[in-house]
Amino acid sequence: MIFDLSRCNDFPDPRLANEDGFYAVGGDVTPERLIEGYPMGIFPYFAFRHEPVIWWAPQERFVIFPDEIHVSHSMRNMMNKKKYRCTINQDFQGVIESCAGVDDRIFEDCAWLGPQMIEVWLELNRRGYAKSVEVWEGDLLVGGLYGFVTGGCFLGDSMFSEAPGASKLALIHLARHMQKEGGKFIDCQLETPHLKSMGARYISYDDFLEQTKGSESINWEQNT
Repeated sequence: MIFDLSRCNDFPDPRLANEDGFYAVGGDVTPERLIEGYPMGIFPYFAFRHEPVIWWAPQERFVIFPDEIHVSHSMRNMMNKKKYRCTINQDFQGVIESCAGVDDRIFEDCAWLGPQMIEVWLELNRRGYAKSVEVWEGDLLVGGLYGFVTGGCFLGDSMFSEAPGASKLALIHLARHMQKEGGKFIDCQLETPHLKSMGARYISYDDFLEQTKGSESINWEQNT
C-alpha cells in the first residue's frame, strides 16, 4: 500500500508499506515530520523539488552494530598514520552542505538536498535531533556523515568523502564512539557493498522499532 500523506496528519503504520519499502507520497518535509518519521523508520528519499515527496520505510533494516564494525587492514594503516582527525557535531552545516555538493549542485532543480531541506536538518541539529561526524585534514573538512539520533541509535542520512577513505573513517569513528557510550546501532537505510563490507546486516522492522522508540540517549558531544 502507498499512502498519500497530503491527506494524513500522522504517519500510518509502516508495516503496511510495499515490500520494497515504498511507503508514501506527498505531504511536507518539516522538522516535526522528520521527528515523527525517523524513529518509525520512515524517511524521504530521492524526492525532487518540483515533485511530490517520496517516503520510504523498508521492513528489513540494514544496520551496523558498533561492536561489529569491520575495519580493514588498509583502513587500519591509514588510521595509524594519523593524517586525519575526527570530531563529532563540530561542523554539521559543513557536512550537510558537502553531502549536497553545495559548490555545483545545490541550486539545481534535481538536487535533493537543496537549501530548504538543508535548513530543516539544521533546525533538527539546533534542537539536538541531528548530529554529524567530521573528518579533517588539518583545517580542511574532507569527509563526514550526518543523521538523526533517537533512543541511543544513529539513523544515518548521508555521507561524503573528498579524500580516500574519509567517509569510512567517519563511520568507524562513529561506531567506536557509540560503542564507548553505549549506543545501539547505526541505521544505514539501504544496502550498499561499501556498508556491507564494514559489517552492516539486516534486522527486522520490529527489532528496529523496539530500539529506536526507547528513551535512552548517549553523549554526542565528546570528541576523541
